Amino acid sequence: MALLDSLSPRALAAPESGIVEIINYARGRDGLLPLWAGEGDLPTPDFINRAASEALLGGETFYTWQRGIPELRQALSRYYKRHFAVDLPVEHFYVTASGMQAIALAVQALTSPGDEMIYLSPCWPNIVSAIDLAGAKSVCVPLSFTDGRWVLDLDQLEKAITPKTKALFINTPSNPTGWTATREDLKAILEIARRHGIWILADEIYALYYYGASERAPSFFDVMEEGDRVMFANSFSKNWSMTGWRVGWIVAPPELGQVLENLIQYSTSGVAQFMQRGAVAALDQGDDFIRENIARATASRDILCDALIATNRVETLKPEGALYAFLKIDGITDSRKAALDIVDKTGVGMAPGTAFGEGGLPFLRACFLRNPAHIEDAAERLSSYIKAL
Repeated sequence: MALLDSLSPRALAAPESGIVEIINYARGRDGLLPLWAGEGDLPTPDFINRAASEALLGGETFYTWQRGIPELRQALSRYYKRHFAVDLPVEHFYVTASGMQAIALAVQALTSPGDEMIYLSPCWPNIVSAIDLAGAKSVCVPLSFTDGRWVLDLDQLEKAITPKTKALFINTPSNPTGWTATREDLKAILEIARRHGIWILADEIYALYYYGASERAPSFFDVMEEGDRVMFANSFSKNWSMTGWRVGWIVAPPELGQVLENLIQYSTSGVAQFMQRGAVAALDQGDDFIRENIARATASRDILCDALIATNRVETLKPEGALYAFLKIDGITDSRKAALDIVDKTGVGMAPGTAFGEGGLPFLRACFLRNPAHIEDAAERLSSYIKAL
């Protein structure tokens, strides 16, 4: 205990992940269907692996550009022109060691100790911890849950802003709720930020996992103008099944370039060059693979949600975006206890809503980016468990 007492209070206050707790509890069990983590069951495709392997074997193992190799930043520019219809020069892109690091560095750039950053809850818990570890204060604005759907109260969002507020963290489509901001929502949020002179840190990692009429979810790119204070954090993890690679990126105004380069330098000093070669291949050759992942997610979303809603004991609607069913099951009030019990009795691993902050307590999160046949099995197991409650 004396050793722990000598550590930073900020480090000591960092909580254990409620998601990882369940994973560690059940990892390695026979017959397990792991729906707890935000990743699919397909490995990284060969064309990405080959590009990285060839670069590794070719000797690309030296120190490299802090902001990312030029070829990757150019590929990111092409990706945004293709999918978001925006023409961004390479000076807008900064390669990071994961989407998590992109968020952490962006928070460090935007806040000082004592500042405030507003986030929407329920949310991915790493967001709150990134704010708190930077010494800023995380301020929660809860989404409301009505008739199975999540809704943002824009008046409540603006009322949460104080003179200490430096930024709004907006994740849409949302992990874990699937809440997806409309274009009108984004315009209103941006107008709030403009009125108060604060930044928006936008996490649009799930933008292409959208189940509406268009090919992607609405984006701040659709509504922002030159000079708006918007920074984006993103990752290669979801689109291209690269969760274990830990490569992400930031999109930010070029004026921030040296600051972001410095933050990268003093944390990881850049991402391995051979991994960046794989990321270039993902961006330039991976659109068909993204479509395959989205098709699997769509089919599995329908299988899981239809089966659980049919029990008449699950309150939810099919999510508009992202990869998760966020389920409120009749009779369950402590989702951590329920997640442990469900693993023991069904072999299905889900993340407890307690891990996702205010508003999440009675919910369970299931990632459906998996083989539809596996999701059908999980749905049957869960339906039997729910009916027996």
